[in-house]
Amino acid sequence: MVIAVYPGSFDPATYGHLDVIQRASVSFDKVIVGVLHNSSKSPLFSVEERVNILEKATRHIPNVEIKSFEGLSVNFARSNHAQVIIRGLRAVTDFEYELQMAQTNRVLAPDVDTVFLTTSLEYAYLSSTIMKEVAHFGGDLSRFAPPEITQAVQRKLQEAQK
Repeated sequence: MVIAVYPGSFDPATYGHLDVIQRASVSFDKVIVGVLHNSSKSPLFSVEERVNILEKATRHIPNVEIKSFEGLSVNFARSNHAQVIIRGLRAVTDFEYELQMAQTNRVLAPDVDTVFLTTSLEYAYLSSTIMKEVAHFGGDLSRFAPPEITQAVQRKLQEAQK
């Protein structure tokens, strides 16, 4: 069984993230989406909220599991017996950083490979940051993520305004 992990902050997840998850689920026996708890950042959603949102958004994909983690992606991969780390690429600007991380991970864990999946063109512009910016100014989020995610973003921003 070939297990892949797809680590990220997913704050919030977008159609681009879901595209990578869906495509990875076809190529690997099991895909574990790792929601990173990064104490140096102040995310919109807690780790638990991000896990719950992603579970709802991926419930139709039987070989996908959502878990939270802290620390290095290679350690998360190893603790889940994964042979592969999935990374999504939107543009050339992502590549240099992602290549450097893949090479570092290869030094730390020679038994774990990194596979890059380019985001579908229709989502190449999209990021969690852009989605939050549009949401902050009341823009339409329907092209960025499914309703279970966009509604959660809108609720969270409304709560913050109270």
